[in-house]
Amino acid sequence: MLEIIEQTKLLFDSLYDGILIIDKNGVVKYINSSYTRITKVKEEEILGKFLIEARPGSSLTTAMNNREIKLGVHRKMGDVEYLVNMVPIFKNGVVIGAISLVNELRDIYKLTEKLNLSKIIIQNLQEHVKTLGNGKYSFDDIIAVDRKSIETKEFAKKIALGDSNVLITGESGTGKELYASGIHNYSARKEFPFIPVNCASFGKNLIESELFGYEEGSFTGAKKNGKTGLFQLAHGGTLFLDEIGELEYGLQGKLLRVLQERSIRKIGGGNEVPINVRLICATNKNLEKMVEQGTFRRDLYYRIAIMPLEILPLRDKKDDIIPISKRFIYELNGKYKATMELDESALIMLCNYHWPGNIRELRNVIEFTFNMTEENLIKASDFPDNIKNEDDFKNEILPLKEKISQMEKRYIKNTIDFFGDTVEGKKKAASSLGISLATLYNKLGK
Repeated sequence: MLEIIEQTKLLFDSLYDGILIIDKNGVVKYINSSYTRITKVKEEEILGKFLIEARPGSSLTTAMNNREIKLGVHRKMGDVEYLVNMVPIFKNGVVIGAISLVNELRDIYKLTEKLNLSKIIIQNLQEHVKTLGNGKYSFDDIIAVDRKSIETKEFAKKIALGDSNVLITGESGTGKELYASGIHNYSARKEFPFIPVNCASFGKNLIESELFGYEEGSFTGAKKNGKTGLFQLAHGGTLFLDEIGELEYGLQGKLLRVLQERSIRKIGGGNEVPINVRLICATNKNLEKMVEQGTFRRDLYYRIAIMPLEILPLRDKKDDIIPISKRFIYELNGKYKATMELDESALIMLCNYHWPGNIRELRNVIEFTFNMTEENLIKASDFPDNIKNEDDFKNEILPLKEKISQMEKRYIKNTIDFFGDTVEGKKKAASSLGISLATLYNKLGK
């Protein structure tokens, strides 16, 4: 069944070109104001009626039934002359309706200009429809084996069931966008857009126009017909503002107003446009400290941090390292049609490293080593030097013998953690380290 959601209506209603949509039975389900302006037909004369009865000369129903695209079809009704592009609408390979894009025809120059514009619009509409409701990740993509990770994931699911704004905090590379997308796809908004924006990747003026849009002629270089902002495109869904701490102070005030009024005003525009958007923000900065320093608005902080979610660094959830590493290997094997594996020495070394770059660094190391290893088995010796030479001095200067003993004991304990703190686990740890069980106990007792 063909349904036109509010987000799509909002998009179509803003177009200068006429839009007409029929369902699979040929009944007119939607026309925009531009269609009535160009064709001079009244809404009550056509909406809800069979198109071939309301507009006998129309060939949209035939194009739909024949599953064909027709471009640049010339139509003349009385003194009204225009061009029509006709495209069937498919869902899972089945035709569920068709759409007409109508362009007014006045002279040859305008004809060429309109034809080019309609092709661009059709392409953009198709791409836009593809992305509606498409958060890239779900909670199934989040590996949580460590107890702390499991607790974080379960808490995120509870957050998703509500509709309050969310602030995700954590070090760089911990997977904040993964959780933001997971929350969206677990929420009641999952059928609507998920739009991610990195606040650090835009300049002050550009980020404002991206978020709120602008009217035609509002500034030098503004596009003809203006621009729809990301808040409008996210209507009904979720807007994810990554690196919110990078947002310029003056723009923070405008964002606060949007959250309070639940409406936006385009740059150069005077009308308020209602929006229904859930906001998820993320940062690796300490926003509370920024508030105290006067670089982040206190009132905005309380607006965006209604539901705070902290993503722990990888070093604090060691039990996730092995399954995440194996997932990366699995994905790379599929990509390159390989059969690469990680041996025990590699797994132990991965668990012992402190991962300052978190999951992003782990992925980088795994992919680098995967491509540099000639055999089908990755060993500890295959890793980059910074992984192999991990050594936390912690500002201590000790006699060399004592430092070596300290490092040795720590390495043994990490190996036991890997195999399990049981008699059987210690036997496996001793075997992996190439020492007897008695020697292992002896070194732990020093």
